[in-house]
Amino acid sequence: MLNYNQAFYQLKEKLQPVYDANESAAIAHIFLEHLTGLNKSDRLLKKDTLFTERQQLQYDEKSKELVKGKPVQYIINSAWFMGREFLVNEGVLIPRPETEELVQWIVNDHKESEKSRVLDIGAGSGCIGLSLARLLQGAIVTCADISKEAIEVLKTNIEWVLTPDEKKKGADNITVKTLDFLNEEKRNKQLGRYDIIVSNPPYIPKKDKPQMHRNVKDYEPEIALFVPDNDPLVFYKAIAQFGKQHMRSNGYIYCELDANHAEECKMLFEKAGYENVEIRKDMHDNWRMLKAGIGNLEVANDIDNK
Repeated sequence: MLNYNQAFYQLKEKLQPVYDANESAAIAHIFLEHLTGLNKSDRLLKKDTLFTERQQLQYDEKSKELVKGKPVQYIINSAWFMGREFLVNEGVLIPRPETEELVQWIVNDHKESEKSRVLDIGAGSGCIGLSLARLLQGAIVTCADISKEAIEVLKTNIEWVLTPDEKKKGADNITVKTLDFLNEEKRNKQLGRYDIIVSNPPYIPKKDKPQMHRNVKDYEPEIALFVPDNDPLVFYKAIAQFGKQHMRSNGYIYCELDANHAEECKMLFEKAGYENVEIRKDMHDNWRMLKAGIGNLEVANDIDNK
């Protein structure tokens, strides 16, 4: 049997052909914390502790998957986002720190608002929508996704992520819809009006797939990643069009962006008539986030409460 110290260094070394040294170490720590139930500091104090037979078997089996590039989050079926642990599997994207920055932008802008109606388009695991549900006062959140597998993960996360008190206060204010957002007729029929529309939509042209790291292109769901090469802004066009019909007065759209098309997206929303369109860089200095406002609108009330 390996001890904790041996297991860490062995796994880190095995991962270095796939990842750099820092990421290899981070993945090894995440996996070993899951396997042993001990964080990095506690394992260091018990570095000579031997694996149990069960732990050794799991280590041997899962190490093979990690070395093939399978993300550790899919191995342990969890990922942290905005301070909460979310269930994830290969049916949903892995929540990322860059997306936390988008959520924090929304929270900073709307923390004084009450009962904002929020739509999360392409919700996946629900990391954006559920985070806003608990961080915005009285938020009424609709999460929509085309994938039935993603919807099942999202429904599980409503139970898993929110505390009992949060569920008592807001569970009735979270609606989940299975919806192909690019189908204009269906989205207009199923969705109402919103103060905040947020989306991390598919935005990677299919031609870029060969250059992507295998832990993304081989494991994360293609439907949540890729768009046609001849129409990389297809989702942003649909969101901009939808917002003109389904935003409440003085509402805002927030989107995660492909840095390569950030300026094009900004121009798209400006040409569509949105106000104060802004793009921001993420922690890695990439143009990653967009905000677009809308002024006073005259919209029929019959779609307000769907």
